[in-house]
Amino acid sequence: MRIRDKLFPEGTKRRHLLRRIALIFKHFKLKNIKLAISMIKENGFKEGKKLIRDKIDGVQHIADSNVFYQKLIKAIEPSKEELEKQRKTKFDINPKISILVPMYNTPYKFFKELVDCLINQTYPNWELCLADGSPKHDESLEKIYNKDSRIKYKFLGENKGIAGNTNEAIAMATGDYIALFDHDDLLPVFSLFEVVKCINENPDVEFIYTDEDKITTIKEPRFNPHFKPDFSLDFLRSNNYICHFSIFKKELMDKLGGERSKYDGAQDFDIILRVAETTNKIIHIPKVLYHWRVHPNSTAMAGGDAKPYAYEAGILAIQDHLERMGLKAKVSHGESLGTYRVQYEFKGNPMVSIIIPNKDEKETLEKCIKSILEKTTYNNYEIIVVENNSETKDIWEYYDNIQKDDRIRVIKYEDQGFNYSKIINLGVKNSKGEFIVQLNNDTEIETADWLEDMLGFASRDDIGAVGVRLYYPDNTIQHAGIIFGVDNVAIHLFRGLPRYQHGYFAREGTIQDFNAVTAACIMTKKSIYEEVGYMDEGMPVAFNDLDFCLKIRQLGKLIVYDPFVNVIHYESKTRGYEDTPEKVARFEEEIRKFKEKWHDIYEKGDRYYNPNFSLNSPNYDVRKV
Repeated sequence: MRIRDKLFPEGTKRRHLLRRIALIFKHFKLKNIKLAISMIKENGFKEGKKLIRDKIDGVQHIADSNVFYQKLIKAIEPSKEELEKQRKTKFDINPKISILVPMYNTPYKFFKELVDCLINQTYPNWELCLADGSPKHDESLEKIYNKDSRIKYKFLGENKGIAGNTNEAIAMATGDYIALFDHDDLLPVFSLFEVVKCINENPDVEFIYTDEDKITTIKEPRFNPHFKPDFSLDFLRSNNYICHFSIFKKELMDKLGGERSKYDGAQDFDIILRVAETTNKIIHIPKVLYHWRVHPNSTAMAGGDAKPYAYEAGILAIQDHLERMGLKAKVSHGESLGTYRVQYEFKGNPMVSIIIPNKDEKETLEKCIKSILEKTTYNNYEIIVVENNSETKDIWEYYDNIQKDDRIRVIKYEDQGFNYSKIINLGVKNSKGEFIVQLNNDTEIETADWLEDMLGFASRDDIGAVGVRLYYPDNTIQHAGIIFGVDNVAIHLFRGLPRYQHGYFAREGTIQDFNAVTAACIMTKKSIYEEVGYMDEGMPVAFNDLDFCLKIRQLGKLIVYDPFVNVIHYESKTRGYEDTPEKVARFEEEIRKFKEKWHDIYEKGDRYYNPNFSLNSPNYDVRKV
């Protein structure tokens, strides 16, 4: 037994402490120590210490996730017996997969491992098309690419750039499907089998993408899995989340005309955006079928420092895509490198009706309305306070005062009790606006151009509603999108994540599509309410906003999360919490009714949530097995 295991037995607090100390030394390097000192100087010792602790906890969380991922790999990936069974499988459809690799000074070791991973595939009908743009021919590679008749090699004699070299490989391809592959990466041996299985199950599919992870060497554990959602148009416009492994039907690739050198560095991003313009026959396989190699010269290790030009090319690719789609928008870099912000233009100066339910709570409502009046840069809006049987004198005096402003009206909800759906429906039916914002009274607007940003999304014909990022007063996230099936019914993503700390692949700060967002702050066209039959008044307290969003999804429209609008949410001050036996019983009955009404989404799973994630966490944690 090693001394470490004697002194720090596995599973003990001492072992846990040792692991945390090791992580600090490994990840919290000199530049971060300097950062820690500056955190304390700028924020004071107490707040600075909290920020440092959040940093260390983030490192610990990554380490724990990698442990869970190793267990998941062992649990779900095929055994030797299963791999042998794959080799004997007879498919009805046996397409040839042409794997394209643009080469440039490819290291011998990487190239050998690449070829070996293909030769060992459990599905045999493939070809490897190598287009080498290296400055000189590397004779040491000949033995490798000559070892199998399915390998085609062409020395170009010049470097035509990433797109140009890829197009040379496309010209060599004779397959039914075209797969893009980088020269230093790897495929698991069952990758092509899973792709062909998908094609047999979906014969009309034109584009397939998969999950991926990272690898340093074939002997080292894989790490940092990227578990992706099913196709999400707004997420794609915000970052190339599809990336690896992407497979095109040959006819689609011919229609697209290959890759374009104008977008070198983001050439794959450009062609995937063009796929989104051309077909909706897109399938996501939620399995890790690609290993992205991390080495000193790779983007995977160096991030933006490796290929800074790629991110500028990404902006150009998105901008041109939007223009082709007839959408006027401004594209800029997002909160983290490799993500983008799209700000859509909207026509005219449409009126927005901001509907705020309220009962008493004068100070809460005053803070909310004050933030709107003082910060909002958009000028054509009205505020409708739907008054729900308030009893305090000061709230009625406040109502009289605020209605001196022509933009503010107070209307009375005459029924007794609390029925959020009825209250909102009353406000909508008494509104003048073309667009409706539902806004909780216990919120405070932070973003000055919040209405302009939301209008840009809500004005699009394919969008039914747009929600925003909400923070608790302690600067942790309260809402960054909603996923169904997690935490029994649904969960707010990244709940509790500190502001300025990135979550899983920085998704908390990335525009994306969901099946629902919270109605604590949500914008919708007024016409949408009429189309879906307004809010369901049979859901007086819980889940009415989720129900509303799912009815919008039934129209075929998207629900977008916009993290560039930030709102403080004090949450449930007016109504309170489920803190009595009666409230708990009512809540459980509401859960039953809701899940019965929307049983499909629970049976099939939320399309925007990968099945490899935990059903008990808001943080995209790897599921435990």
